[in-house]
Amino acid sequence: MVSVIIINYNTFNLTCDCIASVIQYTKEVPYEIILVDNASPKDNPDDFLIRFPGIKLVKSPDNGGFAKGNNLGIQHSSGDIILLLNSDTILSEDSISKAAIALNHDPQMGALGVRLIFPDGVVQSSARRFRSIRNEILDLLRPFLMLMPYRRRAEMMLNQYFKGDFNTYCDWVSGAFIMFRTSILSQLEGKKLDERFFMYSEDELWCYQFMELGYKNYYLSETPVIHLLNASVEPAKQLRLLKTYIKHQMIIMDYIHGKNWYYYIFKAIFTAKEMFRYYVKLFLDKVFNYKLR
Repeated sequence: MVSVIIINYNTFNLTCDCIASVIQYTKEVPYEIILVDNASPKDNPDDFLIRFPGIKLVKSPDNGGFAKGNNLGIQHSSGDIILLLNSDTILSEDSISKAAIALNHDPQMGALGVRLIFPDGVVQSSARRFRSIRNEILDLLRPFLMLMPYRRRAEMMLNQYFKGDFNTYCDWVSGAFIMFRTSILSQLEGKKLDERFFMYSEDELWCYQFMELGYKNYYLSETPVIHLLNASVEPAKQLRLLKTYIKHQMIIMDYIHGKNWYYYIFKAIFTAKEMFRYYVKLFLDKVFNYKLR
């Protein structure tokens, strides 16, 4: 059985659309839907039971963030497979069954992700490599990388260099749709997903911890899931989110390498690059009203 964990925080309509799509399209595997309401001040969680009486509703006493909310949902699950599914995703086919079948074919598979797309069909970067000094420098040399054959460039870098058009092992997959066996949790510290991040970068950390246990993470290109991923955020909030993201990346770098020369060189390159990109995007938006995804 697949236990589908969905977190709601003030997104009643979006969450309803997500749940409805799971019910409509999931046919080939048994499943349960566990909805965790993270103490939404604007939503009445009992309204979900009126719309979907067959789901399990878990009411968190507080908003502990994405990781804590998912762990709470997992505590109420009974499946041998866990799917963490963002409330802003919409299925358009039986993606859950296809992912579960692929997961069951390989006992060494850790986290599995699928092809996430925007509503207009544009592919999102949901199969990724861990950040490193090498990859940051290569990213800065993007014009030269684009001279390489596509397949070689994509397999080496993934991320935005990858069109999502073939199945591949990867370092980590997006937490918007991340599937794994329940048995992995018993091997993790505390027998649960790491909760050190309130939000952002937890998927990367979890995938690294799965790889520490000897598992391989996988990207399944064969089934698309719509991920709304609202990018229309005010510049001031974008900057706050970016700083949070940089902070979390450095915590992950410390986790992997420790605070040594590698950590500080990476921090200088990565921070300068990301801040430069932020101000370029801000300039393009202000002057030309051109938004980069």
